[in-house]
Amino acid sequence: MRRKSVLLLWLCLFSLWTVAQERKIVKIACVGNSITYGSGIKNQFQNSYPGLLSQLLGEGYDVRNFGISGRVLLNKGDRPYMHEQKFRDLLAFQPDIVTIKLGTNDSKPWNWCYGKDFKKDLTEMLDMLQDLPSKPKIYLCLPVPAVNSNFGINDSVITNGIIPVIRSVAKKRHLPVIDLYAVLKPHPDYYVDGIHPSEPGVALIAGELYRTLTGNEAPAIITDQPFPGKKSQWEGFDRYDFICNARQATVVVPRKVAEGRPWIWRPAFFGAFPSVDKALLEKGFHVAYYDLTHLYGSPRAQRLGTDFYDIMRRYYRLSPKVTLEGFSRGGLFAFNWGAKNPDKVACIYVDAPVCDMLYFSKNWERSFWEGFLAEWGLTEENAKDFKGNPIDNLAPLAAAGIPVISVCGDSDKTVPYELHMKIAAERYRALGGLVEIILKPGCDHHPHSLENPEAIVDFIVRNQPDYQKKHVIHQRGNLANSYLKFTKEKKGCVAFLGGSITEMRGWRNMIQEDLKQRFPDTEFTFIDAGIPSTGSTPHAFRFENDVLQKSVPDLLFVEAAVNDDTNKFNYIQQVRGMEGIVRHARTFSPAMDIVMLHFIYDPFIPLLDKGMQPQVIMSHESVANHYNVSSINLAEEVAHRMRDGEFDWKQFGGTHPAWDGHKYYAATINHLFDLEWGGDVAKKTVQPHEVPEQPIDAYSYDKGVFIDIRSAKQLNGWKVVEDWMPTVKGNTRKGFVHVPMLVADRAGASLSLSFEGRAVGIFCAAGPQACLLEYSIDGAPFKKLDTFTDWSRDLYIPWVYMLETELPSARHTLRLRVAKGDKTGCQIRNFVVNQ
Repeated sequence: MRRKSVLLLWLCLFSLWTVAQERKIVKIACVGNSITYGSGIKNQFQNSYPGLLSQLLGEGYDVRNFGISGRVLLNKGDRPYMHEQKFRDLLAFQPDIVTIKLGTNDSKPWNWCYGKDFKKDLTEMLDMLQDLPSKPKIYLCLPVPAVNSNFGINDSVITNGIIPVIRSVAKKRHLPVIDLYAVLKPHPDYYVDGIHPSEPGVALIAGELYRTLTGNEAPAIITDQPFPGKKSQWEGFDRYDFICNARQATVVVPRKVAEGRPWIWRPAFFGAFPSVDKALLEKGFHVAYYDLTHLYGSPRAQRLGTDFYDIMRRYYRLSPKVTLEGFSRGGLFAFNWGAKNPDKVACIYVDAPVCDMLYFSKNWERSFWEGFLAEWGLTEENAKDFKGNPIDNLAPLAAAGIPVISVCGDSDKTVPYELHMKIAAERYRALGGLVEIILKPGCDHHPHSLENPEAIVDFIVRNQPDYQKKHVIHQRGNLANSYLKFTKEKKGCVAFLGGSITEMRGWRNMIQEDLKQRFPDTEFTFIDAGIPSTGSTPHAFRFENDVLQKSVPDLLFVEAAVNDDTNKFNYIQQVRGMEGIVRHARTFSPAMDIVMLHFIYDPFIPLLDKGMQPQVIMSHESVANHYNVSSINLAEEVAHRMRDGEFDWKQFGGTHPAWDGHKYYAATINHLFDLEWGGDVAKKTVQPHEVPEQPIDAYSYDKGVFIDIRSAKQLNGWKVVEDWMPTVKGNTRKGFVHVPMLVADRAGASLSLSFEGRAVGIFCAAGPQACLLEYSIDGAPFKKLDTFTDWSRDLYIPWVYMLETELPSARHTLRLRVAKGDKTGCQIRNFVVNQ
């Protein structure tokens, strides 16, 4: 019932819009000099007297400002108005009403020396205007007083020379006169410089014009609003409705404006299914609407749209890169205007968009098709060759790298997905364009958008230029192989190797959803290989078991900076671990694309604030450089954003970010995707990544593997517990409880292990009773290792202890025993060996 009511409401609104389009627009041209233009006024569009008059008259009027600073009526003067292009534009405008306010600059001595021609030149202008097919009604305005003699302007000449001539011509030609001199005479303080009226003075002029044109007194004029027109509330935000070139415009203002003054622009259906608009307002976006609903993305719509865009940029300083939002037929404008103006677009969000008008020649309402033909000046016959559809004009957008996101219902009967957005998306990708699709199962044309618009909002936010400026992305090599696998084979495997920041709900889940949106026809396998507290060393040894034995990734994400630092691994261990992962991956599968991530935690912040990189990030970056792996320094980005006051550490969520904190991580990763997966990537072929012949460190863990605990021999005081649970109270990590463990709980317990390789260690759960171990390799003197960590008091923390790391590549024997002491517990899940 509710859905039916919503649909009926929008049908009524569509009818009202159609009626509004059919109403005759009264075109008014305000001719004049700098006073008409609005010199001295902060916002000429809004607060010049033509601007104010437009808002006073409202719908049904198209008021244009044809004022040019310094211009004169006299054709022999220094800057004749009738010699200007704007005068020719005025004639082409075909106005219904013209107001002429010239004469102020004619009073200058070097112009008034030709004063005898003033009557003749005014008559010439009037003849040209009255000969127009539109037969405009003309109002002659008397110049305002010149309070000072600035710029050579002479009030005596105005009153005794110019005004009498204007009155004489008006009388002879039976034209009405608007006495602006009398309006401003009592207000010498209503000037900026004695010549140009200030905003109160301009408001008096606009009010007098309104009274003359309508016969009514002007309502109160407010000039100090951030936007013109009627102020109201929309969804708890200030809303301003005004007229721009005779068409309805609306701007909704955020409570706190985001950096760069981003904005989203709808050309149709303001307020319909507004979940995205409301969410963006909360994030500091302006929401703009300019009614081009029934113009079908036509050249006229594009010209009007460009005028509106220029006004929003010039007078309201909104971002030079706008987000275009097109619902249904609004998609025609979004795509077509964007294709003509790709340099002005941040990204495009379209919802069930019309992408091919030829479909409607035989489908849906006949009036829709007929309106399209009329607007584009087509016939039934030549419309067959129409090439103004979005599906035919995507190349400029793709070449400019404009990201597109679209939400569609897979059961849309009005604008079928398969015949519109699906075709557009396929063609866009083929051109190297970036497009994401969210397909709603079982959904018809309505409802538009999503109840939870988070995916759309995140896409829009991350594609704003001021947002992206803080991304720290190091592109190396390419990610073409994974793109080609996803698009050509329609299958893909993506692995996420990391610690708790990867394991928790956050960036990993977001990236998985984003990949499905980017490649909606691809069947993905995702390998979630995050284990809390683990860094690059455990990653290197578990990579074979936790990743490669499940599937071979086309794309691998790896992160370890936080845990490598907090676990106090030195730079040698940091390099050996990270190089071990990367070299192992690329040796096993040379086509594997890899992205290295560096997350943030508390100790990094003061270093980054001083412009210093943490040692661990530099260590990992040395590996990325050596193997030509792209990396993202999210620690540096987040620190930068905190310094700029976007949020504080608590709001971000700390080391383990809040959901909104994770969005910063996902946004930058997506930016890397955009950089890598646009352009001509589709034309490439899968190529192996080059693996350097020499590693950075000859003892890197590039052949790290697990050795089963059952390989241990000569067990004395050790036993395998198949479903281990702690006997001493303490927290556990997933994968380190209810699994087989090799357990000792008394001093003197011993074992031996024969292995082949260059390094050996144990992967254990170091808990409250973590003991002191003694070990020997190949009969060497025993060494001691304390397995109790800073976290072991109440946690059985997963920990890899490397016992020896620089052994000759050969068969070795490890002997291990529990030393005497207060703590005698040890739980080994795996032995680790670098073969």
